[in-house]
Amino acid sequence: MALSIDIITLGVPEVEAAQGFYASAFSCPAPGEGPAAGLDLHGTGRLAFQPLEAMAGDTGADPAASGFRGYVLSSIVQRPAEVRALLDAAAARGATVVKPAKKALFGEFTAAYQAPDGAVWKLAAATKKDTAPVPDPPEPTETAVYLGVAKPKASKTFYEKLGMKAEHDYGDKFIDFAVAGGACRLGLLTRKALAGDVGIDQHGDGFSGLVLTHTVASPGEVDALLDAARSAGAQVTAPTDQGEYAGHFTDPDGHHWKITARP
Repeated sequence: MALSIDIITLGVPEVEAAQGFYASAFSCPAPGEGPAAGLDLHGTGRLAFQPLEAMAGDTGADPAASGFRGYVLSSIVQRPAEVRALLDAAAARGATVVKPAKKALFGEFTAAYQAPDGAVWKLAAATKKDTAPVPDPPEPTETAVYLGVAKPKASKTFYEKLGMKAEHDYGDKFIDFAVAGGACRLGLLTRKALAGDVGIDQHGDGFSGLVLTHTVASPGEVDALLDAARSAGAQVTAPTDQGEYAGHFTDPDGHHWKITARP
């Protein structure tokens, strides 16, 4: 019963506007219906939206916030030209470029933008050269969520107690976890390093407007995973049954998760 990220939910000012931006920027098909409704990120996870104040109410948080939200979302593609294409598509629809597309110090080709809803996205190419025609539209090979934490090694221990397995471990510099098909990858960096990676100021506080959702088969599994999170040091909200059986927890660095059972 390992934790994974099945749905990334963003708290946004206007759901319809956010849905339109991302559907267009990533050329996603129309969303479905029900608790798992959201945009299918080409088989690399799902992106859903909720009014910011409603999300804060569900998680028991104050919706007020300022500055850096403490996380970065990422879309990984095959070639540098796909990074450029995704950056251009986002900018054309109102995103603000915070890091132009270019090769980084150690050869990684990246770019970053801030979406109209405030979320920061990093775009990265898995290879360094354009060795084949760019698909139209570009499709991500992976979607990731990078969380800013106080100490990545301590956060790694927390998530390992919930069944996750580290794939790359560079101590308190960077850690990420193995990802199953159809789910999003989780990565951990210090808040300062994460903000610096995408070229923004690290300062900010308040509600992140981000909830990571893991879906299980039954209410019993929801209870078991929430109990495991509590034992590992999370703050847990008791599950409720209002159309779906679900509970929330907050990891030791304040990042919000939702555990829900399939209907």
